[in-house]
Amino acid sequence: MWVQMSVNTILFDSRNSSYIIVLRDESGKKILPIWIGASEGNSIALAMSNVKPTRPLTHDLLIGVFDRLDVEISRVVISDLIDSTFYASLYLLHNNQEVHIDSRPSDAIALAMRTGAPVFVEEEVLAKQDSSAIDTWMKNFGESGGGTEYNA
Repeated sequence: MWVQMSVNTILFDSRNSSYIIVLRDESGKKILPIWIGASEGNSIALAMSNVKPTRPLTHDLLIGVFDRLDVEISRVVISDLIDSTFYASLYLLHNNQEVHIDSRPSDAIALAMRTGAPVFVEEEVLAKQDSSAIDTWMKNFGESGGGTEYNA
């Protein structure tokens, strides 16, 4: 079963120059932090801030291609967590046919942020997370001033 989540915030971790996407469910009780690369994090932060670059970034380019080909992103699903690596699928709708394509969660979320497509997480992925470790991590990150925060 899937849990609908949204990007609650994106954090820049200056300690290792990476970004952390923090997904949260509607109740606010379930969170899922995902560490991502700098370029994907920057792309998501720009989308969250409604900043349009003068030239399209890769995610903007893909959205333009999808628009021209009449392809809709129907949803993003973060489907697995194996050895600290998250896996996702991008569900595309074209001519009333849906296909899914393997994707990195960061790319799928960057595209969803630009189109308003919903983001879902498999319950099994959430169950693999140690909630006490997440709570400790969030507290320590906030106290240490580890970086910059972008809120949705």
